[in-house]
Amino acid sequence: MRIAICIAAAALCGAFAGCVSVGPGTVPRDRLDYSESITESWKRQNLLNIVKLRYLDPPVFVDVGQIVSGYTLETGMTVGGQVSSGNAVQGNSATLGGSGRFTDRPTITYVPMTGTKFMSGLIMPIPPDAMFYSIQSGWAADVILTLGVGAINGLKNASRDRDQEADPRFLRVAELLRQIQISGSVGLRLRKGPGNEKSTIVVLRAPGTSTDTLAQIRELRSLLGLAQDATEFTLVYGDIASNDREIAVHTRSLLHVMSSLGQRVEVPATDLSEGRATFGLSTAAPGATGTFRIHSSVEEPQDAYVSVRYRGTWFWIDDRDLRSKGGFAIIMLLFTLTDQGPDRALPLLTIPTG
Repeated sequence: MRIAICIAAAALCGAFAGCVSVGPGTVPRDRLDYSESITESWKRQNLLNIVKLRYLDPPVFVDVGQIVSGYTLETGMTVGGQVSSGNAVQGNSATLGGSGRFTDRPTITYVPMTGTKFMSGLIMPIPPDAMFYSIQSGWAADVILTLGVGAINGLKNASRDRDQEADPRFLRVAELLRQIQISGSVGLRLRKGPGNEKSTIVVLRAPGTSTDTLAQIRELRSLLGLAQDATEFTLVYGDIASNDREIAVHTRSLLHVMSSLGQRVEVPATDLSEGRATFGLSTAAPGATGTFRIHSSVEEPQDAYVSVRYRGTWFWIDDRDLRSKGGFAIIMLLFTLTDQGPDRALPLLTIPTG
């Protein structure tokens, strides 16, 4: 009787084991793990390319094209026994055995980001309306302007190519636009023209705007040479506006933005003295303090937002440096805004559980 009970219990366990599904339990874990890994690798790749530009190394981008993670779970169970007669020497016996095998075979496909469309998106100026869409959606106006704009209505930003510092009026415009944005009293609405017509910026001012904000608005319009009573402005690409109801924005390319950030990299002194890297902008330059900074060290940093090792040196952004983290996040945003890669399916995550 005891053996019969053991056999029945073993058979019942085997039946339950066959009913367990592996798939549902892997979804929450794998979705988050793969998402975190892809995000971290994308951050490190962007930081590496920013640093490489300082060394005049060409940037290279590789995308994750597809992830196929296949799981296999095999279980087996054996049950045996022997019932002998009362006079048998060997007596009664029972055997119970089990086996299992779990296999995880992830397959990841990497796609080099090349081709005419991608390179055009990398070296062509970012559309001005994309910049203002970013500001409209809440991204810091001063960071957007200082990183992605070379000039606005004739006011020049800093340029390493021409060895010029930023016009103090440009920095003031960026500061004022940010302060007005924070106040929440003034809204910008971008109205895109039909076809290839120019976009229009519509300025919306809430009732009861404070006197300080009104003063900032007047100063901003004065610096840009805009009409004080206008509520709509035509947005164009260029250095200088043709009238007082036009905002001319000379945007930079994504490659130029990355190169500009590369000027803030703390390159080891030996690499500079030996001519391995170009000289960058001093952190004492106007508008440089607290804008963007990439540190370097021989030892791996312990409190980094993102870090990468290149030429035997660790380059990293401090996790407590919100300004630099925000600027780096905007680089990720600009990649999305300038995405002109070849039409292809989105990255696919397939997890068969058979």
